[in-house]
Amino acid sequence: MVVKVRLKDILDKFDNIKIGVIGDMMLDDYIIGEVTRISPEAPVPVVNVKEERFVLGGGANVLNNLSTLGCKALSFGVVGKDSNGERMLTELEESNIDTKNIVYAEDRPTIVKRRILAHNQQLLRLDWEDKKDITEAHEEEILTNLKKEIKNLDAIILSDYDKGVLTATLSKKVIELARENNIIVTVDPKPSNAMNYVGATSMTPNRKEAMECMGLTKIDDTEKLGKELKKKLKLETLLLTRSEEGMSIFLEDELLNIPTFAKEVYDVTGAGDTVISVFTLAAAAGATWHEAAKIANVAAGVVVGRTGTSTVTKEEILEFYDKIYTELK
Repeated sequence: MVVKVRLKDILDKFDNIKIGVIGDMMLDDYIIGEVTRISPEAPVPVVNVKEERFVLGGGANVLNNLSTLGCKALSFGVVGKDSNGERMLTELEESNIDTKNIVYAEDRPTIVKRRILAHNQQLLRLDWEDKKDITEAHEEEILTNLKKEIKNLDAIILSDYDKGVLTATLSKKVIELARENNIIVTVDPKPSNAMNYVGATSMTPNRKEAMECMGLTKIDDTEKLGKELKKKLKLETLLLTRSEEGMSIFLEDELLNIPTFAKEVYDVTGAGDTVISVFTLAAAAGATWHEAAKIANVAAGVVVGRTGTSTVTKEEILEFYDKIYTELK
């Protein structure tokens, strides 16, 4: 068990860590209002808009999680040369995220997911995206930027939403570069791209994603699943998230299960981003992989108690961690 003093020591080191994030950056647009009538033009609700807010999503939410925790977060993502790209840049900079290595692409839009909500219910979602792979020129631009920063980084996170940024070529070259420089590289994967991440340090799939990575539709033995996936992808560790059952961390010679301690669950949106952010950041700050998994588990327990994409602070982690583990003594 990580005692409070040890946890605080790990959290205090977050301010000295630099992490680069490569992946699919998104902008979540929430239009929030009230419904009091049905449209006379068609049998659809009329939303009287009260508020619109923009939230960093996808790989950008990973960056936001890192920055909120005090980490120096560097983006190596791709945005379109459009008004949403400008808005994305503004949102990132306001969150103290380093944007100088962002690649601007004329051949694809900035990814935006617009959600229409009323009375805490999502009525509709509109997506702007182009899922084709980025060009070789954009791959090379990302790699060139990463090589300039690599000596200053403590870890790299690959945030894969299968929107075309993390191509097979780019992913493999990033992992090779990280290994050459003895840098942690963790992956939040999409199962269809699993083989792109052979040799990464760690991966954080949920159980369904892990099954799909192995080409399975059903499995009764979670321990066997995790061990086989870890072996298949030649990972140092594997963090398998299991919803209400908690997490399992697969180390070199052992499996450790971590029970969940979530508050009331309102929304799991973005919880995976929080898990990989805190898991990687804690490990880069000197935590053991088991300690990092426990801290990430606590952080996820905080964010699922909120509606929409969210982040967590060091103070919230400390408070919630201290509360649940004090109660277990």
